[in-house]
Amino acid sequence: MKRTIKSLCCISLLILGTVSLSSFFIAYSHNSPFRWKFPYQQQGLTERQAAAHLLSRFTYGATPGEIDEVVKSGLENWFKQQMDADLPDDSLNRLLAPYDAIKLTNTQVVTEFPKNAQVLRMAISAGVVNKDSVKTDRKSYRDVLQNYMQQNGMKPEQELFRQFINQKILRAAYTNNQLQEVMTSFWFNHFNVSITKNDCAQFIPAYERDVIRPNALGKFNDILLATAKSPAMLYYLDNFTSSAANGNVPAAKKLIRAAQLQNMPSQMVDSGRRAALVNKLQKAKNTQGLNENYAREVMELHTLGVDGGYTQQDVTQAAKVLTGWTIYPIGQYGKLGKNIMDKIGADRLENRRFVRDSDFLFNANRHDKTEKVVLGKHFGPDEGYQEGVQLLSMLAHSPATAKFISRKIAVRFVSDNPPQSLINKMAKTFLDKDGDIKQVLITMVSAPEFWNASALREKTKSPFELAIGSVRSLHADIEQPYQLYNWINKMGEKMYYYQAPTGFPDKGQYWINTGALLNRMNFGLALATGRIPGVKIDLAALNNHHEPESAQAALAIYSKLIMPERKLDETIKRLTPLLTDPNLAQRVDEASSNKLYAKVGEPAEKSMTAPEKMMADNKLAAQGKRPNNVMAMQTPGNNKSMLGQVVGVIIGSPEYQRR
Repeated sequence: MKRTIKSLCCISLLILGTVSLSSFFIAYSHNSPFRWKFPYQQQGLTERQAAAHLLSRFTYGATPGEIDEVVKSGLENWFKQQMDADLPDDSLNRLLAPYDAIKLTNTQVVTEFPKNAQVLRMAISAGVVNKDSVKTDRKSYRDVLQNYMQQNGMKPEQELFRQFINQKILRAAYTNNQLQEVMTSFWFNHFNVSITKNDCAQFIPAYERDVIRPNALGKFNDILLATAKSPAMLYYLDNFTSSAANGNVPAAKKLIRAAQLQNMPSQMVDSGRRAALVNKLQKAKNTQGLNENYAREVMELHTLGVDGGYTQQDVTQAAKVLTGWTIYPIGQYGKLGKNIMDKIGADRLENRRFVRDSDFLFNANRHDKTEKVVLGKHFGPDEGYQEGVQLLSMLAHSPATAKFISRKIAVRFVSDNPPQSLINKMAKTFLDKDGDIKQVLITMVSAPEFWNASALREKTKSPFELAIGSVRSLHADIEQPYQLYNWINKMGEKMYYYQAPTGFPDKGQYWINTGALLNRMNFGLALATGRIPGVKIDLAALNNHHEPESAQAALAIYSKLIMPERKLDETIKRLTPLLTDPNLAQRVDEASSNKLYAKVGEPAEKSMTAPEKMMADNKLAAQGKRPNNVMAMQTPGNNKSMLGQVVGVIIGSPEYQRR
């Protein structure tokens, strides 16, 4: 009997344990809608304040009424939808339809948007342009080249970049899958490539489209490997040329022969042949050998971080592991592998241990076949392509990488100096969940640190975030996206042109200085008063076409509409003096055209830009040094102009720069 009772107790405990474990896994399984709960109430936030915080972090800014929508659907459900990134985007797709260049493959891009130097070579080869006349009459040959391109279906490379930038602005402003687009920008910046480097520029549109965006919410190892094999990255960090010393035996023999001929007595070889061989030798020297650029940056910037525990020896050894990772021949690109393709034949590459994946090629002839040791792990002596795959996987799964990536994500979404306790939680999830970015984000947003008062509105908007957030908050219609790009560039963020592999810094101190604040005020005034061509707004519609009685009333109403769920008493108090300037309308005109009041040498007050003058007046008013009783914007019959000026001041205000 006792044995029976004991057995029943064991069975009961087993069942209870199984039920408890099942409940745990159901609560935290990926498909369960109740796998997490946001602890915002513990941090003293209302549901609406929490919704506003979510929107400020995981979108490019709330659109009118979006806080209500998030509250209605439930904060956790909204976040899950954003992570799934499969909301319909029919309206956006219609806007993107005319941009045909962004749909092209790399091969098509190289054919349709050739570089100027390539067009010139083709034109000379076709007899359209005389090689000797190019230097003497540049204008006429440019006209000839333009006609040559039109006749042969080619377009200027700048048109490709223009379409690419336009689509980015439209996606950020209008996509329903905001988190995916925010993470696309995050990862592009993390794995930065730059249009300023000509060799990689043409491949950047496909890099964002095919490599970054599809992997933005996936596993870190996948996006790391995809970027490593992308033509954009291979060219940007020069790994496409990296090879073992004399790794290609036929090339090595040619080098030796060229060197021998270079040293032969002049009577044994004619001068023309000698010059040609010397030139070939020099080119071969430039393209042969180990290049450590990518190996260094993949450790320092992409994975482990500068304090990740690697040495220069590890960098050199990693570079050897990655030798032979290059580009499959595309047009004028990949010439190093073209001769091999012609000799071997594409159908027999696999038998020679070559690996092709779309535009990527592992060139076995250029791979270092010695044994390598990176961070204590042995590679080789000749495992070919798999050595690189194993190296990148090792880096992706390193604890140092987990900390580095978690910190970078926390800096982007929490604050410039996120709590170490939060980073530790995220890093643990990173390691436990195989680098699953969604799970890392869930850990972050489920932590009390994310909702703490110290994290609210503690991030500074970049120029891109400011511009896109503004058009979203004003429900603008963007007909000419490039006009917004011009302003973003003017405010200090030239998208896709940041030259260093670090990407843009994600700290407020980088974006904010006196000049930047003035440009931001100029932007706000230009946008709100309708001075940006191709960007249309209806300010009256935001307030259900109810006209405010005064500029002061408009400031209070539109501050709440544009910056919902914030305490704005102090902000309104600071902005009020800007409404009392009798010359504000004139200054709006000057601000929108970014003109100076006067030339150098004239009185300091006159040489200020409009925002400088307004800020100076604001400071004087706060000190009680100027009268504050003239409401210049209350001009009867000019309410539209008044509204634009008020909203422009709000967008240019310090409070609006925070997210």
